[in-house]
Amino acid sequence: MKRVSILLLNQVNLGSLENARLGLLEANHYLESQQLPPAFEVKLVGVEKEVKLQNELYTIKAEKTLDQFEHTDLIIIPPVQGDLQVAIQENKAFIPWIQARVGEGAEVVSLCLGAFILASTGLLDGRKCVTHWKAASQFQKLFPQTHLAPDSLMTDEQGIYTGGGAFSSANLILYVIEKFVNRQAAIYCSKIFQIDMGRNSQSEFIIFTGQKDHADEVVRNVQDFVEKNFTEKIQVNDLSSKFNLVRRTLERRFKHATGNTLLEYVQRVRVEAAKRNLEKSRKSISEIMYDVGYSDNKAFREVFKKYVGLSPLDYKHKYGVAENAMNLV
Repeated sequence: MKRVSILLLNQVNLGSLENARLGLLEANHYLESQQLPPAFEVKLVGVEKEVKLQNELYTIKAEKTLDQFEHTDLIIIPPVQGDLQVAIQENKAFIPWIQARVGEGAEVVSLCLGAFILASTGLLDGRKCVTHWKAASQFQKLFPQTHLAPDSLMTDEQGIYTGGGAFSSANLILYVIEKFVNRQAAIYCSKIFQIDMGRNSQSEFIIFTGQKDHADEVVRNVQDFVEKNFTEKIQVNDLSSKFNLVRRTLERRFKHATGNTLLEYVQRVRVEAAKRNLEKSRKSISEIMYDVGYSDNKAFREVFKKYVGLSPLDYKHKYGVAENAMNLV
């Protein structure tokens, strides 16, 4: 039986903590129904005996504190919330403890923004990892030695597991159950909690709002121009002339500031506009394609699927107005 330590962090996201705890306990219930022994012994482990959350609306008690530690096989780091750099500081006592346990052979799972705590240990340096797409830019700046894969739903590298944002972390718990118990237990838990096991990306949930957390004013002006004129034909040479920069200089500065090439940025702005239209408009896909600046169906489909993970038609079926309208008759 694996001893599991779920960390009771300061500023912890209570919902995700409970999702992880209840998921593992449900796997035990499944095994019990099969007359098999439980797979997990789950404990909440904290620095102090209790943590107060949401302006003391909730008080969560630890079942063990770090100084009462005996042994653990698996550490689960739930998401933190609020100011992430403050959360890292408030939970720094966990850092050497996590490092020591991994040194003894424990494996580690980070859920959503829990990746910020895990990355603070240095254990993600040189590894592929994921966190909530909304915090990807901040994560990359704080932890440049990691290999962030913002579109991925989860990663698994030599006993270090990371999961994507918000409730998609539940998919990583299912993965853990499948890996350490069996697939039937994971399928059972997916049905109990009504979680889609078929997902492998968080791309369709990403809302692209531009990457403007930088100090390059010229690049920001280029971004503003693209966002206002994306329906028109945009050439890099025209932009370099308009903003009085050599093309190679503009491309280098733009990539450095935003993480995207100019072409990628134009594509992402257009795709985000197409997504909004597919969600709320009853226009055909071809009409929306033209509205966002594309004239070639094949090119539009390929670019859309590259960033969203779904075809325009599948996205419309899933999120469009007519398909999802409730029939109240």
